Amino acid sequence: MNSETHSDAAPRTNVPELSVSELSFSLKKTLEDTYARIRVRGELSRVSVAGSGHMYSDLKDDKAVINVICWKGTLSKMDLKPEEGMDVICTGRISTYPARSNYQMIIETMELAGEGALLKLLEDRKKKLAAEGLFDPARKKKLPFLPQTIGVVTSPTGAVIRDIMHRLNDRFPRRVLLYPVLVQGQGAADQITDAIKRFDSMIGTDYIPRPDVLIVARGGGSLEDLMAFNEENVVRAAAECSIPLISAVGHETDTTLIDFVSDQRAPTPTGAAEIAVPRRADLIARLQENSQRIFSAMRRLVDIGKEKTMNLEKRLGDPRRLLEHKAQKMDNTAQRLSGVFERRLSAARERLAKRGAGLRHPQNLIAECRRTLNERFIRLKPLGKRNIADKQRKLSSAAGLLEAYSYTNVLKRGYAVVRDSGGKAVMRADQAKSNAALQVEFQDGLVDVLTAGKQKAAPKQTKPKKAAPKTSKTDSKKDQGSLF
Repeated sequence: MNSETHSDAAPRTNVPELSVSELSFSLKKTLEDTYARIRVRGELSRVSVAGSGHMYSDLKDDKAVINVICWKGTLSKMDLKPEEGMDVICTGRISTYPARSNYQMIIETMELAGEGALLKLLEDRKKKLAAEGLFDPARKKKLPFLPQTIGVVTSPTGAVIRDIMHRLNDRFPRRVLLYPVLVQGQGAADQITDAIKRFDSMIGTDYIPRPDVLIVARGGGSLEDLMAFNEENVVRAAAECSIPLISAVGHETDTTLIDFVSDQRAPTPTGAAEIAVPRRADLIARLQENSQRIFSAMRRLVDIGKEKTMNLEKRLGDPRRLLEHKAQKMDNTAQRLSGVFERRLSAARERLAKRGAGLRHPQNLIAECRRTLNERFIRLKPLGKRNIADKQRKLSSAAGLLEAYSYTNVLKRGYAVVRDSGGKAVMRADQAKSNAALQVEFQDGLVDVLTAGKQKAAPKQTKPKKAAPKTSKTDSKKDQGSLF
């Protein structure tokens, strides 16, 4: 009974039990062994580069999506920069991520899927750079007429550098500085960018001068072969270069993005050499032609000058006759002027003697002025004493009047002056009532009083008119005193 119950609860089976980790790693090994090398075409989506430098993205078509990863070391070696919406062909292997139980593709190489996708990439990049103003004609610099040193950025082993040197030697030999770079393949764009920047930042010396013009060149090739000159870092380096730059990439029908930012585009590397320097034979011929024209012009000017001189000579006549007339005129003038100075000097002396006779001696004038001054002093001396006496009399009279009209004389007759606490005179009874403390001034002093009781009307009295006592000037002086 117990045996049957146990058999129903745990039926026997030959399938082994696996843990989740064992199953995940088993699937991982199976996928990596089965799909160790595959090529997949699709459109990149959700492209992102982590802080570690690894790229994570999706590769999709119209029916399915697969996760893709490109490790940092692989991504840095790629010539193609992955971008959103790019149609690419990826080569790599299938692997899984056991922690999430999903599969993904590890990318080892990446390339554009066909020329159409490459052209679309270039068109989008061209629109982006044009919107930033890198293709503006106003930014282009003028090439020097005859550069002393020419910098060339190209491959040292190709036919390009030989063609450039050959054409320069034919036209006008110049010093050439070659910066050897790769012109296609992995790392070519970085080397070209570095070469342009190094030439631009170069400090010239007598031994190695700084280039006056740069030539960036390579021979013809397919669109993929010329991609290094379409990379954004190369285009930006050419746009930022302060040295005038000539681009000569491919044949005449080939066009790259560096052609739009260069200061001048050459159809071929040989054409770049022709643009960089003029033809020496043409310059010599032009110099000879200009010299001949200048010599002919100078001869014409000399002939014209001779002809004018001869015409003027005929019109002038004999110069000796003109000099004879001028010499005679000068002699006549000299004769007239010979006695003028003496006569004018004698006349001036006569006028001086007449005016001197009319002048008086200064000592006589001083003596006369002294006599006049003494006479006036004698006349003015008594006038001063009389004026002082008159002023003293007027002052004494004014002092007597002041004493007569002074209120102190009124106080001597029995009157008093009432003032309030502020020292202001009290003129009415109601003013005295409103001020409790008063001050009364008599002939011989001041008395402080306090008001009390009701106000009474003052009795009307008729004062008899008295004749004012006559005071003599002597009494007034006696009372008032003298100010002197």
